[in-house]
Amino acid sequence: VQLVESGGGSVQAGGSLRLSCAASGGTSSSNCMGWFRQAPGDEVEGVARIDSRGGSILVADVVKDRFNISQDNAKNTVDLQMSSLKPEDTAIYYCAADPRFPCDVISHSMTFRGQGTQVTVS
Repeated sequence: VQLVESGGGSVQAGGSLRLSCAASGGTSSSNCMGWFRQAPGDEVEGVARIDSRGGSILVADVVKDRFNISQDNAKNTVDLQMSSLKPEDTAIYYCAADPRFPCDVISHSMTFRGQGTQVTVS
């Protein structure tokens, strides 16, 4: 499975960004899809995940009132809509995918991951 992220960039605090991830190589390998992030000097942090079959969603408490994850099964894409961004959201954001069903794996432990996209909030 190949994952390609897009949509990162720089934004002022309070602004919004939408990250998108396109998966190729087989839909069965991406039953779970999600996002995690890593800021310089910090540990990896799971952000959100979605189960493509059942539609269940899990969003980290630290962002759950501001971030939303959605999926387009027909296109095999997963988006992360981020609003009310804060400087502490600055990180490289990675898309992840995993064939497991049910989707009970945290995003940063999923089998496949993309190259990451930088999000900078100032």
